[in-house]
Amino acid sequence: MKNMRGFMHAVCAVILVAALAAVPGCGKKTELILATTTSTQDSGLLDVLLPEFQKKTGIMVKTIAVGSGQAMAMGERGEADVLLVHSPDAEKKFMEGGFGSSYKLVMHNDFIMVGPADDPAKLKGEKSSIEAFKKLAASGAMFMSRGDKSGTHSKELKLWKDAKIDPEKQKWYQSTSLGMGDTLKVASEKKAYTLADRGTYLALKKNLGLEILVEGDEALKNIYHVISINAGKFPKVNKDGAEKFVDFIVSKEVQETIGKFGVDKYGSPLFFPDALKK
Repeated sequence: MKNMRGFMHAVCAVILVAALAAVPGCGKKTELILATTTSTQDSGLLDVLLPEFQKKTGIMVKTIAVGSGQAMAMGERGEADVLLVHSPDAEKKFMEGGFGSSYKLVMHNDFIMVGPADDPAKLKGEKSSIEAFKKLAASGAMFMSRGDKSGTHSKELKLWKDAKIDPEKQKWYQSTSLGMGDTLKVASEKKAYTLADRGTYLALKKNLGLEILVEGDEALKNIYHVISINAGKFPKVNKDGAEKFVDFIVSKEVQETIGKFGVDKYGSPLFFPDALKK
């Protein structure tokens, strides 16, 4: 009988712990929703960082890789706990709207213009991205846009605007509504041009029939920030987990990992750490 009572007490204890874990604010949340850009996923960077984060904190990260615009839209609905994005103008509006709590610089890489080896628009060697876009429009060569309100798409639209060109209704301008990796694959299949982040391009390069044609312009710099979602606006978000992730990704150890990522395979890093810079 005593054994039966002991068993029942143990069962009740398990049920009580489970019930408390299900109540907001009781116990620690062990899952974190990260809404991030496709570039951090497609490049393989998150495959290196996230297992280390889970090992250190015990928190499992559920990654939703979309464009920066879509990631911030999730943040505005309280559907993510933390963001890793690269669309500074949109990020500023996001923070001004009170959707984010902490906002920290993480790293940068750059955008590049890639296209077929025969380069019908004759862009190779062009130093100005604006002039390259003008040449591209004049040539009528096919251009694949992500068209997904991502940071890359926002940068592309700004470059067209600065070039004083509206490509939207042109036959040579097509939208994929896909992430960076898939857009690169479509551009390769169609022998078209596109704007890409260097990291994703290098990660997929061996399977693409595309070459880097325009690079190095200051206007093509690509900056990433990490944003924790405002728990005051969305009480159900994993505030503790988000804060831990922010601290993790801007830490000296992880910044060093970011700076080395890709060097062994490509001869240069895919991202350059910025969090520790003054």
